[in-house]
Amino acid sequence: MATLSRFLPDSFQSEDQIVLMAGRGSYPELTARRIKAAGLPLKLIGLKGETSDSLFDSFESSDRKMIKVGQIGKLTKTLKEFGSRYVVMVGQVQPNRLFGGIHPDLRAIKILASLKEKNAATIFGAIVREIEGTGCTVLDARAFIDDDLATEGSMTGGKPSYSPEHLQHGIRIARESARLHIGQGVLVRKGTVLAVEAFEGTDAMLRRGGEFKTDQKIFVKLPHPDHDFRFDVPVFGIRTLDTMIESKISTAALATGQTVILDKDAVLAKAKKAGVEIIGFRATATEADHSAL
Repeated sequence: MATLSRFLPDSFQSEDQIVLMAGRGSYPELTARRIKAAGLPLKLIGLKGETSDSLFDSFESSDRKMIKVGQIGKLTKTLKEFGSRYVVMVGQVQPNRLFGGIHPDLRAIKILASLKEKNAATIFGAIVREIEGTGCTVLDARAFIDDDLATEGSMTGGKPSYSPEHLQHGIRIARESARLHIGQGVLVRKGTVLAVEAFEGTDAMLRRGGEFKTDQKIFVKLPHPDHDFRFDVPVFGIRTLDTMIESKISTAALATGQTVILDKDAVLAKAKKAGVEIIGFRATATEADHSAL
């Protein structure tokens, strides 16, 4: 199904029911638009306190259901009622909900108790297993939004202001931080690490690193080596760009094919006007090979 998306499995059947499980932000709305534009059958499962009202209201009442974060039993029941074949999980869930703000039902309590480590990756990984236990396939969350991903080279044009060696240093540091599952982003400047992203998130890290009053700061973002794109895709959008501008960070380097640029045309136009370079780099030698998906 290359005409729909290179991230779809070869066995994808376009007539089968897709369910969008939506968190917060504009990412779910973007995915919904792309799927609907392709003429594919789509229903929605919203998460209370996360999914936007505008997205939820855009679906007919028979094609949507709102559940609380942690209601695994209700989630799987709804998937069966919808006759789902595919699920796409997109959008952010507030981190504090995963560590004290959820409303677990008996199934969720059992799942949480079985996890040796409780973090976003293990919790969402367990949810994926529960979903696929109903007979559904959880799709790569990049499916249908190929054109919204970072591409190789400069996406804003102009002459680079950074040194290739300093960029490579930033990529090496970001890879190591990602390998250790610390975070997806780092901020470097001429071989010096200014800040590393952790639990506080990208924007907080950029503001912290922006406190260093210096030039040629490079923000590098990439996923960890065993990243599961079924429930977590690195995202770059207007809010992060605004944080870069406020913090006087001149360059963003994003992993190609692995980072979604939300409102891509608007982001690139604003970045160019503000003098912020946005470039794409290959995170791995086999980044473009998705034949196993």
